[in-house]
Order: sequence, then structure tokens, then C-alpha cells
Amino acid sequence: MTSFPGVQKISEISGISGVARSAIAAALLLVSATVASAQTAERVALSIHTPEMVHAFQVEVARTDSERARGLMHREDMAADQGMLFIFEAAGQRYFWMKDTPLSLDIIFVDEDGEIIRIADHTVPFSENIVPSNGDALYVLELLAGTSEELGITEGDRLVSEAMNVPKNP
Repeated sequence: MTSFPGVQKISEISGISGVARSAIAAALLLVSATVASAQTAERVALSIHTPEMVHAFQVEVARTDSERARGLMHREDMAADQGMLFIFEAAGQRYFWMKDTPLSLDIIFVDEDGEIIRIADHTVPFSENIVPSNGDALYVLELLAGTSEELGITEGDRLVSEAMNVPKNP
């Protein structure tokens, strides 16, 4: 085992009860698991096609129930060209909220053809208010708040990504 100067094993620290040591060890395992899962998230290229431009992003993909439930919770920063793409098994009404999410986001609801059906811009961090899709969405894209407005992204624009199963010419 590698030894680092000034670093002690939790079991060697005096004055800490066994319960406290166990709690510290559990917390460290949780942090390392969180870091590991963040580093292994699937990332794909995604573009948003507007009448004037094509905007490129690198997005994390949330395909499973647990990935979708976690989303961008507890994330404190994200680059302007990054986001998260939520992929569902079937199109339907979607309901999101910002609980435990410190970043303000644009939540973009997308139908099965890749067309944007609603943009909820500048969502409020930590809010428990429900943000509905107001239509059947198969995909949901989260970007930093203000991105849609800044890039001129509107309803009717189209998302394209290898992660999405959309027709080439809807």
C-alpha cells in the first residue's frame, strides 16, 4: 500500500470512535463512487439545428431510471457546450424539477422526431416546482440557463445525435 506523508489511516486516528470512523469511511466511499460514476458517464456529440446555424454540444446521456433520477443533481458547474440528454423508452408527458440542482438550466423537451416541442428556460435552482413537457417527449436536453436564448434555439428546431433514434428526414 502506498504511504503518503502526513496521511493516516482512519483506523489510526486517535480520539475518533468506531462509529465515527465507520461514518467517515462510508462518506469517503460515497464520494469516490460519485466521482467514479461521473467519470464513466457516456458522452456523445449532439447538435441543434436552427434555420440559421448548427450548434454543437458534448452531452452526458441518461438512459436508465437511476441515471435519469440523478440527472444533474448536485452539479455546481458545467461548460457552456455541455449538457445532459435524457432518453426515455417511449414518448410521453415528462415532468422535471430542480430539487437538489444548484445550476439554473434550460430544459428542452424533444419529440420522437428530434423536434423541440418546449423550452423551459432559466429554471430556478433547487425549486420543487414541476416543469412539464406540455406534449409527448421522448428526449429531454438540459443546457446551462440562457443557452437557448443566446443561440436563438426555439421550438421547432431539431436535435441530432447518434444517441437518438430519430428519422433522418422527418
